[in-house]
Formats: sequence, C-alpha cells, structure tokens
Amino acid sequence: MVRAAGLIKKFGAFTAVDGISFEVRRGETFGMLGPNGAGKTSTLRMMSGLSPVTAGELEIDGIDATANPRSVRDVIGVVSQHDGLDPDISVRDNLTVYGFYFGLDRDTARRRADEVLDFFALRARGDDSVDDLSGGMRRRLSIARAFVSRPRLVILDEPTTGLDPASRNRVWEQLAVLKNSGVTVVMSTHYMEEAAILCDRLVIMDEGRVLGAGTPDQLIQDLAGAEAAQVRPEEGRREDVQRQLKDGGHDVSDIGAVFVVHGSDGQRADLSTISGARVTYRAANLEDVFLTLTGRGLRDE
Repeated sequence: MVRAAGLIKKFGAFTAVDGISFEVRRGETFGMLGPNGAGKTSTLRMMSGLSPVTAGELEIDGIDATANPRSVRDVIGVVSQHDGLDPDISVRDNLTVYGFYFGLDRDTARRRADEVLDFFALRARGDDSVDDLSGGMRRRLSIARAFVSRPRLVILDEPTTGLDPASRNRVWEQLAVLKNSGVTVVMSTHYMEEAAILCDRLVIMDEGRVLGAGTPDQLIQDLAGAEAAQVRPEEGRREDVQRQLKDGGHDVSDIGAVFVVHGSDGQRADLSTISGARVTYRAANLEDVFLTLTGRGLRDE
C-alpha cells in the first residue's frame, strides 16, 4: 500500500525527515513510534499530500505521491492532531459536508454519515452540536469523518493524544475492529502501549531517522530482551550505585529517578551484588527499545 525510499523533508536549512525508508502492507496497522519532533507528523503530511516531498520516493496505492500528491487524497482518509470539526453545524452534518468534498451526492453522503455514526457509537448524538461532545466523542467523530469516503488507507496522527484512559481504550477498540475489516492504517504515536496493542509492525523514529523496524515483539526481544531491571538508589547513594553498575559492565540507561538495566542475550541482568539500591524487574517494553537505541526515554523533549 505504501512504499517510501530515501524520503526527505526539509524546512529551509532544517531537515525534519532524513532519508527514511519503509513499506506498509495492505490490511495492516503500521505505526510510527517516537517522541515529539521525531519527524512523524512531517512524514504523515507528505503521505497525505498536504506537504511536498523534498527528495526521495513515495508511492501510495500505486500512485507516485511525489509527482501527483493531489491524486493520493482520493484514496486516503486523514485524521490530524487537531480535529477541525465545525461547531456551527450538527455532528451528522459534519460528516455529510465532508462527503460533499469527495463528490458524494446528498443521499449518499447522508447514508454514509449514518453508517459511520453507527460504527463509532455516535448515532444518538447525530443532531447535537460538536461543542456538546466530550473530548473522547470529538476524537471518535474526527476518526469517523475520515471513513465517510470509504478510503483504502487511513492516516492517523497521534489519534489518542489528550484523551482520558477510558476514551483512549474506546478508540483502540474501534481501530482494532477497522483493522480486522481490512482497512490499512498508518498511525503515529508516542505512547508505547498504544503501539504495542494496535500495530502489526512499526518503525521507531528519532530526529528524522528510522532507528529500528519490525513487529513490537520482535523489536523488544531483539533489542531489549525479556526483562528490564529498575534500580532505585537510596538517598545519597546515586553516584555510588551508578559506579557499581558501570564497574559491573552493565548496560545502563539513566532516566532520572531510576537506572534501567538490560541483560545480555535476552537474559535477566544479575544485580545481586549491587548495594545501596532497591532492584525490581519487569517485562521489557517498547520504551526499553527506544532507551537502548537512543539512551533516553520516549517522552524526553
């Protein structure tokens, strides 16, 4: 569905996307995981035909998106970070009017609007004002709008940022159903749990480059192992504990209150000789992968 090769995006002298390459298979949910400023949004805007490609190749559903960015918009649905909903018309009319932009006649646009309202459990709010919806409902409506045109590819930029846990889980449920229906989804996120739950495959990005690619489980196993140790120094013992870890030859990431330690060859790190600290173990996750690749956490600015 998507093929990018050596993709570059520059804003003047600043390089936002620095020669990245990836492929998205039809029917999968593909993620771009990384902190703010990693280049995720710039990549999605190029895929959406909203921002010109500076250099490289980008093909979407057989369309050369570098030469024909407007043609791409006919086969995709886009959900940006800012919903862009119109507060002056009803929930249903937000969807119907969007259908007009894609050349749907009035009856077809209304039928499609009701279909997506049903799917996203918003039918009862169809006649309400957008301003009367909760944050979670507004986000579901913005995602629903992208499906009025029945796109073959849906692009989601940080789909659950700012939502409370219950609303986020509801969006996750509906995105999983969409994926199972055969829709191809490309999404950006800085939530490791979101990427692990929703994505079949993903790339980890930082500073405009792809640092790793694969399935979530693959990346964790290959780069972080099965378990990670969290070492919390006692008061006044931080430097001493850090020295002990380094003298022991351990792979250590300093994330403030604790040190994160990964074992070698996927094995649990033996920290039985470390004194002056409390050591706990947990399952490794995608943030550990990012720590291994960059030496810092996903949420670091």
